[in-house]
Order: sequence, then structure tokens, then C-alpha cells
Amino acid sequence: MSARFADAAVRLAGLAGVAFGWAPTHFWEATPAELAALVAAIGGTAGEAPPTPETIAALMEAFPDG
Repeated sequence: MSARFADAAVRLAGLAGVAFGWAPTHFWEATPAELAALVAAIGGTAGEAPPTPETIAALMEAFPDG
């Protein structure tokens, strides 16, 4: 099974390079969520609405960078 994962990962890294201009290191440092967000944005299905100013303010209060 690991050979199939490796093959798929190499193909996906190549596609990320073509579609997003990513170098291989950028692909391997990205999280699956980051890759999924870019794929969804290009596919026109970005998903949820962006957070409201109120949500951002609440998050900033709950998680200050201090």
C-alpha cells in the first residue's frame, strides 16, 4: 500500500507545482487542509463563507498573539 501512496503523492506534488507554482518543498511543508483549500478555490467550490468581523474579534480575544 505504501507504494501506491508514494506514487499518488509524487503525482500530487507535480500537479501542485503546475497549478500553484509550488516547489516540491512547499508541497511537502503544506498541510492537507492548505492543499484542499487551494484545490477548492480553483474548482470554484471554496466552501464556507469567510468569517465575520465578529467571529474574527472573538477568535482574537480567545487566542491573543500577546
